[in-house]
Amino acid sequence: MPFDPQSATAAYIDSIGPDALAKAAAYTEGSHWLLLWSLVVTVVVAWTIIRSRLLDRIDARLGRRGPNARALVVSAIYFLLAGVLSLPWAMYEGWWRESSYGRSSQPFFDALGQNLLGISISALLGGLFFMGVYALIRRAGKRWWVWSGALAVAGISSVLLVAPVAIEPLFNEYKPVPEGAVRTALTAMAQEAGIPPQRIFVYDGSRQSNNFTANVSGLGPYARIAISDVALKGASLDEVRAVTGHEIGHYVLGHVWRSVLMFSLIVMAAFFVADRVYARVAVLLGSRAPLSSPTGLPVVMVMVSFLSLLALPVVNAVIRDGETQADRYSLESVALPDALATALVKTAEYRYPRPSAFQEALFYSHPSVERRVRTAMEWKAANAVKSE
Repeated sequence: MPFDPQSATAAYIDSIGPDALAKAAAYTEGSHWLLLWSLVVTVVVAWTIIRSRLLDRIDARLGRRGPNARALVVSAIYFLLAGVLSLPWAMYEGWWRESSYGRSSQPFFDALGQNLLGISISALLGGLFFMGVYALIRRAGKRWWVWSGALAVAGISSVLLVAPVAIEPLFNEYKPVPEGAVRTALTAMAQEAGIPPQRIFVYDGSRQSNNFTANVSGLGPYARIAISDVALKGASLDEVRAVTGHEIGHYVLGHVWRSVLMFSLIVMAAFFVADRVYARVAVLLGSRAPLSSPTGLPVVMVMVSFLSLLALPVVNAVIRDGETQADRYSLESVALPDALATALVKTAEYRYPRPSAFQEALFYSHPSVERRVRTAMEWKAANAVKSE
């Protein structure tokens, strides 16, 4: 009897079970609503900070300092205040809800401490970035938003460059893959793809999440492929090879650079809109600060958040394309379609595998698990691969 990709795909998805599928659907749909509520939280937090006039008072006290120093301090304080005020929401979204769905077993105070650490890092990096933005507003005239794209490229690239060595180790412990069959297999895969084997790590992703995951991060000499210990503990050797092949695909195909360019263009577009309609939004939020003043940053961030939400379908489409390419790379380089399928099914617990076309286009940063498994099964049929 000839192999039927459609039937094989249905069998893989149905193996999850109706209860797990229903839970995944509820979790995924709720996550979509969180996008809207997060924007509401951003607006409320910005309005609260504006009404307090705290940034205005701080800026007044810094009156004798240079404009760069004032922009740095005021911007950093805004991100610090915004992070603290939105902390209850962040804990609900990232800890309580994840725990209630069984997606995390992280202790409350560990999650709280990591959130506070993240707020501190965001305040520092946000302050530095917007110091540059306000310098552009002062010096580049009406075209400041054009130059902001170059600033975003530099800023994002710098963060990606140092993140693997200076930021990510603050949240997780990264180690070489332990000696054994897994390491031997992954070393061979890395060498074949031209990746230094020492750039493949395992990290304690189980500290924050029970999700089956891996990622590629960093740039240049600090680029690396990291596999969560959840994936190593809960996967067969072939599944680890298939997933690592996917991540190697991201690395080899240069998807990190594409993401840098995409997000930089979004930043430039958001600042272009801000340049045109800032005054009207400031009035709505009760701010008297001009665009050139860092005290108007809450208004700018509301606009950036709103426009980022509008751009989400475009961003997701680009990312989905990259994920499809990485899946294809894994299939062609590792040739383990069934292992890739079973690994993907493990991610269906937190990403409903059978969304409507509209849901997938609007909200999914990855192709649906059903679509990805179907691709693997079609590749299997086309290449006459026997069941693993």
